Order: sequence, then structure tokens, then C-alpha cells
Amino acid sequence: MAIRVIGAASLTRDLGRWRHDEPGTPADSAKRPSRPAYVALAESIRLLIHDGRAPLGVALPSERDLATSLAVSRTTVTSAYALLREHGYLISRQGSRSTVALPPTVVHDGTKPARSLLAMMAQPEVPTIDMTFAAMSAPAEMTDAYSFALQGLPTYLGTHGMDPVGMLMLREALARRYTERGLPTDPEQILVTLGAQHGLRLLLNVLTTPAERVLIEHPTYPNAIEAIRDVGARPVPVPMLPDGWDMAGIRSAARQTAASVAYMVPDYNNPTGLLMTADERAELAAIARDTRMTVIVDESMVDLHLTDGEIMPPAASFARNAEIVTIGSASKSFWGGLRVGWIRANQSLITKLLGTRSTVDLGTPVMDQLATVYLLQHADEILTTRRQQLRSRRTALLEAIAEELPDWRVSPGAGGMSLWAQLPAPVSTALAATAPNHGVLLAAGPRFGVQGAFERFIRLPFTHEESDIRVAVKSIAAAYAALTPHAADPLAPLAPLY
Repeated sequence: MAIRVIGAASLTRDLGRWRHDEPGTPADSAKRPSRPAYVALAESIRLLIHDGRAPLGVALPSERDLATSLAVSRTTVTSAYALLREHGYLISRQGSRSTVALPPTVVHDGTKPARSLLAMMAQPEVPTIDMTFAAMSAPAEMTDAYSFALQGLPTYLGTHGMDPVGMLMLREALARRYTERGLPTDPEQILVTLGAQHGLRLLLNVLTTPAERVLIEHPTYPNAIEAIRDVGARPVPVPMLPDGWDMAGIRSAARQTAASVAYMVPDYNNPTGLLMTADERAELAAIARDTRMTVIVDESMVDLHLTDGEIMPPAASFARNAEIVTIGSASKSFWGGLRVGWIRANQSLITKLLGTRSTVDLGTPVMDQLATVYLLQHADEILTTRRQQLRSRRTALLEAIAEELPDWRVSPGAGGMSLWAQLPAPVSTALAATAPNHGVLLAAGPRFGVQGAFERFIRLPFTHEESDIRVAVKSIAAAYAALTPHAADPLAPLAPLY
């Protein structure tokens, strides 16, 4: 298969104001020492590589095309590419384009399958605040939900209790929710699962084959990356823009890789909290139709809008046929211990999924399904309270970061449960390794990407109590300060090696 190529226009857009001395850059940039244009260009491309915006293995534009797009001489681009090659950020082969790489001196696990966050957690020696997960404790109504379930249980005790499709009462409630959101749905289009992760795995088993490409937004949910690799498929990262999705990049990647499936979280991307616009959802559906690709949309965070902006319709409402399949979960909205999720798809796919499911499990526990029915009936009041809690906790986290880590850059998204913080230097893994000694557990940025990306980022959930959040940030600041001297300094300038 042909090498995937970053277009010159896309790279130019991502580079932004790569010349620090050009008009319109911040005033303090004048304090920086003057650098040759090719060095400035090489350093800017290197930052895109470290931040996952230029994925490993992808080819850069030709020297002529990039020079034209940037309005610089070809010599500038040629010299920049040569400098990147000298430092191991580009690999060139005879007769082929230069492809993005990381030098051997940069520690990363891009050659290994992603391990789950739980597997990465070491036993701390001091009491810790666990910031590796983004999930809240159960709401007060959870006790009532299981009391309701217990009262309804006798109806099912005369049966074998195993229903791989899911109880009708729950499927009807879920179908009503989709219909009320603008996506007409019948109960027959719903398959109840053991959470969204279980639903994703069932779909991957049916929709993919080994070595097939699966497009993912980058960064994304780490357990989704693991699930894709576990079925033998290959995740293909499409870098997100600072303010959302790169729809042109998604279309280009779908065409160049012939991916059969994509996995997207348009409603409050995990970890950034960004929200896909209605126009972008329509474009995503059009891309899926044009490229014959099935998009798995993960709506686990859909109830967690934290701004006053417009609530987006389901992505599947823009589909004309079966190009978009939706998975959802009660875990983020209500409680992580409630292992109930669902798949919304056409009946043909539901039938195929049932055939696969019978080899894995025989259904979702009755008590959990009944409890979920109760929670859905009382969702408005429960979710109103939880959203208020999340807003307050997010504010506490932002204030603590501004006070303790003022050189970190954080842009709150429109919803979800976490912030995506950019560090001044690529030390995310080192920080996560040091943090337990200071009383906090962290999920390093590379867990949310592939091939060693996001060493300059870290996910910070705001699901703990406000007092714990403030303590956690103080601990993170102490761990950051304790890193090896100069480890947290910005990347050293590139320079010719000769």
C-alpha cells in the first residue's frame, strides 16, 4: 500500500507562525535569538512530531510543494529536512519520500501494543490520589435504582435470566432517548452490552479483519487503541486540530489507507473534551459514505456537556444508510460500577453481533439492566446535579493549575471529565513515573496516542472532590519540580551535527 502523505497545505496550516520573527508574533518573541529560517522550520516540524500532529511513518510533502505553500525558497525546505534527518526525525530511502520518525534517543513505546492504564499502575509507597481514571463516584440515586431493580427481579426469576439482546424494557427506554435526540430508533436496533468497551470489541470482531486499518482521532481513548490492536487491526492516527477535528485529514486518510472502520468520540473527546460541530458530523457521514467506511461513534460522554452551547444531534442522524454505528454506556453518566452499555445499529448488524456474542458471553446481568432503567427514568435530575459537580471541579482544577503550574497550557473543552494539559517539555512519561512518590497517580500523554506521541501532554481528570483536586495538583507540581534538572526545559534547539 502507498505511503500516507501529509499535504503541503495541511502542514502549512499546522505550522502556523513558524517564523518567530514574522510580523504579528508575540512581543516577547523579539527576545529570542535570530535563527536561520531552515532551523526555525525544522524545529516547528519537530514539535508537530512530538505532539502527534505529524504521525510516525507518514511522509512529509515534497520539498517543492512545501516551499511553494510556505512561500520560501526550496533551499530552506531542503535544509530543514536535512537537519531533521541528521537528528533522526526523518527517514529517507532511495526512491521514496521522507517519512516521520523519532530518534533512538527519544524513549517511547510506539512499537509495543498499548497496555491498559490499570496495568501501568505501580503500587504506591504513600497514600495517593488516583488521577489515572476519569469517572465519578455513584450518585445518591444509585441505592434507589437497585431497590427498584430488586423489586422488579421476581418477574425474571422464572426464566433462565440470559438474554443476549437485552431486556425489552431497557431497549425501549434507550430507543426513546435516541428518538428524543433526533434519531428515530426502534428497540430492535438496540443491543445491550457489558459497557461501551464490550460493545466496541464486539463491533471490531464483526467489522474488521487482521491487519485492516482503523482510523482513530489522535489523541483518543487508550482502551479503544488497545481493543483495535487486540483484534489484529492497525490504528491509523488522524491528528486533531487544537480546536477540533481535521475533516480534510480524515477524508485524506480514509482514501489513502482504504480503512474499513473508524473510531470517533465526537461528543467530548477523551481526553480533550472537544465537541464535534453539526457541520463536521454531516461531513463525517459523507466521508463514510464516499469511502465505504463504517464509523463507530462512541457516545459514552454524551450526557456531560458543561457549557451553555448548543447540544449537537447524534452523529448517526446524519447517516443515510448504515455508515455510522453508535455505542453508549451508563458508566460515565451514572456510575463506572454499572456495567451496562449498548450498540445502536441496523437489525442486520445486530444479528451478526449476536452470533459473535454467543462465543463470548450470554448477556448483561438482569439487576444492572433494571437499575439502568430506573436511572434513565430519572436522568434529568441526576445528570443536572452531576454536571454541576463537574463544572465546579473543573474550575477548581483550572485555578489550581494556574497557581501551581503557571507555565502549563490548558484549554477546557465543552464537556467530558478531563483536561488535556500541554507541558513545556516532553516529559509526560517521566512525570507519571515520578508522581506516585509525591502522592498522585497520573496517566501519561502517550497512553492516549500511538507511536510515542503526546510526550508534551498529560490528561488531568476533574472527577475527584475539589479538595482532593487541589492536593493532587500540588503533588503534581512537586513531582514536576523534582524531575532531573533541565529535564523540564523546552526541547534543545536543533543544530547541524557537523
